[in-house]
Amino acid sequence: MIVAIHQPHYLPWPGYFNKIIKSDIFVFLDDVQYKKNEWQNRNKIKTATGEMWLTVPVHYKFGQKINEVEIDNKIFWNKDHIKTIKINYQKANFFKDFFPYIENLLSQKYYRLVDINVASVNLILEYLGINKKIITSSSLGVKGEKTLKLVEICKKLSASVYLSGIGAKNYIIVEEFKKNNIEVVFQNYTTPVYPQLFGEFIPNLSIIDMIFNIGKEETIKKISK
Repeated sequence: MIVAIHQPHYLPWPGYFNKIIKSDIFVFLDDVQYKKNEWQNRNKIKTATGEMWLTVPVHYKFGQKINEVEIDNKIFWNKDHIKTIKINYQKANFFKDFFPYIENLLSQKYYRLVDINVASVNLILEYLGINKKIITSSSLGVKGEKTLKLVEICKKLSASVYLSGIGAKNYIIVEEFKKNNIEVVFQNYTTPVYPQLFGEFIPNLSIIDMIFNIGKEETIKKISK
């Protein structure tokens, strides 16, 4: 049983979905501390002038967990995101196929950041036809901090393998997994080059850039490697 765990991100990059594909169970780590200015409330798209952030505005207090952070709906962020995506991708080859799904996603009202993040991931999985078991860590009632929390989640799900992002290599304690007979495998994914609008290739954008430019079938191939 391969388990992958990751904080819920907004319209994540292709590697996020590679991790989901490679796992048997994927866990949204929603009951850990929210981190400002990372990927939990924003992601990048490509424009004629380069990469651009799409940011979900939030009300945030230090120490809040991700699933406690509320969206600042006094700002019409969702309409702005719809307009920005439309302007920058309307000439993409698969714009007409995919844009209605994004427009519908962003036309809904969300009150918590976790809700739009989970909804955005689920939408893309559904659009690509990827069917995986996905749960939230908060539903498991697991205690602990950092590595110990990850180990407890894996134990709760009877994992034999924990699939970790390569970025965690410097701070997770592999020995804690070994003590519980859980093998740690580090994901090794690099966004492959694909045709984009606006000139020179920019890697690691939101997966929506890939879908708009190369479509469903080719995206599945590129995130499955």
